[in-house]
Amino acid sequence: KMAADTPVDFLQKVLENEILQSTKVVEEHLDAEIQKLDQMDEDELERLKQRRLEALKKSQQQKQEWLSKGHGEYREIPSERDFFQEVKESKNVVCHFYRDTTFRCQIMDKHLTALAKKHIETKFLKLNAEKSPFLCERLRIKVIPTLALIKDGKTQDYVVGFTDLGNTDDFTTETLEWRLGCADVINYSGNLMDPPFQSQKKYGTSFTKLDKKTIRGKIYDSDSDDD
Repeated sequence: KMAADTPVDFLQKVLENEILQSTKVVEEHLDAEIQKLDQMDEDELERLKQRRLEALKKSQQQKQEWLSKGHGEYREIPSERDFFQEVKESKNVVCHFYRDTTFRCQIMDKHLTALAKKHIETKFLKLNAEKSPFLCERLRIKVIPTLALIKDGKTQDYVVGFTDLGNTDDFTTETLEWRLGCADVINYSGNLMDPPFQSQKKYGTSFTKLDKKTIRGKIYDSDSDDD
């Protein structure tokens, strides 16, 4: 009979009680919401409906405004001058500084094309680093590919090479999405504390976090094929 009161059983009872309590709270909250709706008169319901319609209309207008500014697609801009204009008119911008001969830039292109369609709240651009010496100097871009992450006209963060993306060429679009979410340059709905590459065990490698201080500041090209 003593077995009935083992610590495990006791914990089980405590847990069951916790679950019951939280279920009760949720039910009470729902009941209160339903009651509130029941007690609303026609005018109040109409006002609620109007507010929802207004919010919907506003989000549609915002979407149209973004699309008119070139959001929703991943585009190449021809010159440094265009960069300043594009950055000025959008709150959130991701700009990929690339080089034709760097294979890793093509990998980045593929992921950015997908994310540009998904996150129309952000403008996704690419700029040839060799044609942008002034910007590369000013933004201290020493590694190709580099993403400059820009908010309100100011460069807030950089994704340099693939270091932050699990240090592999096989990183997923979700991993890059998470990294952009960390910089708050897109509306990210996942859990920032849980990077997608932590669960990518299929590659058979355990990713070790590299000390960023040893990586930043060195001048090198992240693609091993060229210098």
